[in-house]
Amino acid sequence: MRKRSRKRVSRPASEALVFSFLSAADAVEARLEAALDPTGLSLAKLAVLQFLAEAKEALPLSDLAARQHCVRSNITQLVDRLEKDGLVRRRAAADDRRSVLAELTPAGQQAHAKGMRALADAQRAIVKALKAGEATSLQNALSALTS
Repeated sequence: MRKRSRKRVSRPASEALVFSFLSAADAVEARLEAALDPTGLSLAKLAVLQFLAEAKEALPLSDLAARQHCVRSNITQLVDRLEKDGLVRRRAAADDRRSVLAELTPAGQQAHAKGMRALADAQRAIVKALKAGEATSLQNALSALTS
């Protein structure tokens, strides 16, 4: 009886695979940033506008920092830039004058909508570049990494 040989499927070296993953993440981020560039927004700015749009009310900067997973000084700088662009305004909280709130302006609502459309178009283009079944396989692999 002849023994069937099993071919071993070699996996890429773990180091190369992880660096490929990081490189792909950088490339995707760069494509998304490039798609937002004509709107005058960045992913970070759009995220703040998204948090404010979802909240439908002014939010304390400390809440924005927590939602953005960054320190308050970073949010302060980001809100400074958004305020300079006329997309967000600051105001004191009615119940605590030491607390600063950020709220969307009408221009901020328009910028948010425009940015979300540009982001959605870029996301569709990225996924469209994958062959049939690759998107599902990639989603499954990414889910396995985050579980």
